Amino acid sequence: MSGEVQGPEAGRADGEYAGLGDWTPEALGVAGAVRPVVAAPHPVLSRAGETVDPTSAETVRLAADLIATMRVSPGCVGLAAPQVGVSARVFAVDVTGHPKAVTVHGTFVLCNATVVEATRWKAGREGCMSVPDLTGDVKRASRLVVEGELPGTGAPVRLVTDGFEARALQHEIDHCAGLLFLDRVAGAHAVYQRKVYL
Repeated sequence: MSGEVQGPEAGRADGEYAGLGDWTPEALGVAGAVRPVVAAPHPVLSRAGETVDPTSAETVRLAADLIATMRVSPGCVGLAAPQVGVSARVFAVDVTGHPKAVTVHGTFVLCNATVVEATRWKAGREGCMSVPDLTGDVKRASRLVVEGELPGTGAPVRLVTDGFEARALQHEIDHCAGLLFLDRVAGAHAVYQRKVYL
């Protein structure tokens, strides 16, 4: 089920969703800058992010900065705008090379993403750069359909994914809604001190 696309890629009507197509970070046309990552209890992490114009220069710059920051952060597979202090519904994901990843779409950024289908719920351990000292067991969908928009073009995208990439997407979408993984754990018994922070 890797990268299943809903609807035809070629000849689709405006407003219909497609996969990522040939989108790459280079399509943003700007070099990203590394931004500092904020940690809980910073107030931006508990606020729902604002809907963005995916074609604005500000959103494109933010998308590039999220990728740049993610790439210099060891072990990081996703980063949302609130984690760099911006209350916006924008996040980057890249699970390439992660041993738990099955479906991999590479590096991408989505704006204004929403979950449209979530099935096959499973518990799994999560950590977060904004909660550096803790991990927790969180129940998430292991099959996921997400719709959003690409930064720069604003093209609508529908991604179908599973496993670890589905977990990463849900984690980042939660950040954009003002939620941390700690808000999703079953209770204190499901929270652990992080033994190693990469």
